[in-house]
Amino acid sequence: MPGLVEAALLLASIFVLRVFWLRKSRAALPPGPKGWPIIGNALNIPKEHAWNAFAKWGKEYGSDIVATRIFSQPTIILNTTDIATSLLDKRSAIYSDRPTLVMGGELAGWGTGCPLTSYQSPRFKELRRMFHGVIGTRGGVAKFYEVTERQMRKLLKRLLDDPDKVVEHLRWTIGSIVLEMTYGYKIQESNDSLVELVDTAVEQFSQATAPGAFAVDIIPALRYVPEWFPGAGWKKLATYWAQCHENMVNKPYEYAKARVTAGTAPPSFVSNLLEERELSPDREFIVKSAAADMHAAGTDTTVSTIHTFILAMNLNPAAQSLAQSELDALLGGERLPNLTDRTNLPYVDALVKEVFRWGPVGPLGLPHRVMEDDVYEGYHIPKGSVVIPNIWQMLHDPSVYSNPSTFDPSRFTKAKPERDPRDSCFGFGRRICPGMHLADQEVYLACANILTLFNITKAKDENGKEIVPSGEFTGGVVNYPKPFKCDIKPRSAKAEAMVRGFETV
Repeated sequence: MPGLVEAALLLASIFVLRVFWLRKSRAALPPGPKGWPIIGNALNIPKEHAWNAFAKWGKEYGSDIVATRIFSQPTIILNTTDIATSLLDKRSAIYSDRPTLVMGGELAGWGTGCPLTSYQSPRFKELRRMFHGVIGTRGGVAKFYEVTERQMRKLLKRLLDDPDKVVEHLRWTIGSIVLEMTYGYKIQESNDSLVELVDTAVEQFSQATAPGAFAVDIIPALRYVPEWFPGAGWKKLATYWAQCHENMVNKPYEYAKARVTAGTAPPSFVSNLLEERELSPDREFIVKSAAADMHAAGTDTTVSTIHTFILAMNLNPAAQSLAQSELDALLGGERLPNLTDRTNLPYVDALVKEVFRWGPVGPLGLPHRVMEDDVYEGYHIPKGSVVIPNIWQMLHDPSVYSNPSTFDPSRFTKAKPERDPRDSCFGFGRRICPGMHLADQEVYLACANILTLFNITKAKDENGKEIVPSGEFTGGVVNYPKPFKCDIKPRSAKAEAMVRGFETV
């Protein structure tokens, strides 16, 4: 009898599995544009501002989940936060892998870091564990408040002395914070070689990972084309980029390691790990990779976000004035805001959220890869599909945000506030940005400090006419405001005197 019971259970299990797989095989792909033979939709996806095309397809096909095909690669676009949460968060066990990016990951060297490492690699879990232990919580990030506060004061002094070099000052400031946190390195006042290393490497990363930018990502066999082959200039470029990436990983690490050996290293991410115990070569490689990730990812994206804040204040003087009134009421013009003030500055807090929403620095995040066949709302999502969260569209969805193209912090101060953009802008699931708490802290402090002491207004041309910025963004993997002019001046003589008092910090 027991044998019959076991046989019956086995047959029932086979039947259930067969029904399940038949259901999957019969489910249709999500709707989407019809592609060409062989190449699919490869020519339909623009190299810049692709998120606009993805949102347009969603409207055309009446679906918030859209399927495309790039050559033989199924690609699934997610246009709402709810769908992204359902798949990338709640089903993260199968949606947390990365597609193989041959150009950016393999040839240009970025595949060793956390952003592009396979979810199935033991290295990924170790990298995430390292990040979580240092910057994975608000409490952990608060330990770095002193260095952040010190460098923010230097930023204010730089803006006072030379207000026309906003982006340069932001790069110096955020680079200073991240390099000191990561390696215990204090950068030079200008033309610092390590800052230039990361600036160069991150720009190359943005180019190397742009969707559809390189044929080798679509036809991986092209990786074997020799550099001398006609038309293979991209291969030489990849070799150069890989060397730049290697320099960015190794040079600051060797600096920190030498200081640890000499017994002169200040506390930092690298020094703490090196002083724990003797590292095996494999462990040291992971530490170097983690440090490089903190260095690279923690600089460029934060600079872009604060630059977006400057643009938003230029275009929205009413929002700027409301935030300054709130700061004045709390601080009385006697001091700068700190972290503990944030709960007493609801409009400033809302303004920071609106900066993250209005101009997200990663409009498409980085692509996920589904590791198993799946069915969602009756749609078949094939194993191996690339899954792209359209973060820009999520944060400009008119069903979630009223007048989404308008910069309006008050959307978050209403009795029923609109959705917090930080639910989307830092990514999803087990691929969420590990530095999101640090970025949030830095952006808040920059916005609040600048607004306390400075007015941001439109620049004027030689005829005294205001120059209105276009408000446009570059449209790459890392999204920057297009260059614009503005005036940044102290709000009063008292404000200027306060900044002058920071000269010795």
